[in-house]
Amino acid sequence: MAKLSLFERRRRRVRTAIKARAGDRPRLSIHRTGRHIYAQVIDDKQGRTLAAASTLGISSSGANVDAAAQVGKTIAEAAKQAGVSAVVFDRGGFLFHGRVKALADAAREGGLEF
Repeated sequence: MAKLSLFERRRRRVRTAIKARAGDRPRLSIHRTGRHIYAQVIDDKQGRTLAAASTLGISSSGANVDAAAQVGKTIAEAAKQAGVSAVVFDRGGFLFHGRVKALADAAREGGLEF
């Protein structure tokens, strides 16, 4: 078995903890790159994406903290339209600060509970 990177070890640890406490709530999954940030609300029981948002269509300045906050507001609105009000936050292997934290705070302000 190949040795896992620190990022992959963090990602698996977070995902395992989420599965243990998620219950019936869908998962708000975050992915961050150097240029963009993506968010999806995923129903793992059905294997479907209920809502999605990213900086691809929102910001021309890339994925800074302000753009991440806008994605958070957008994903909260899209989740509400899909009938989702409570989610489990899946930060993946990313640390909870900067853009990831800005997205999470904006999603909370937009009405998502986690």
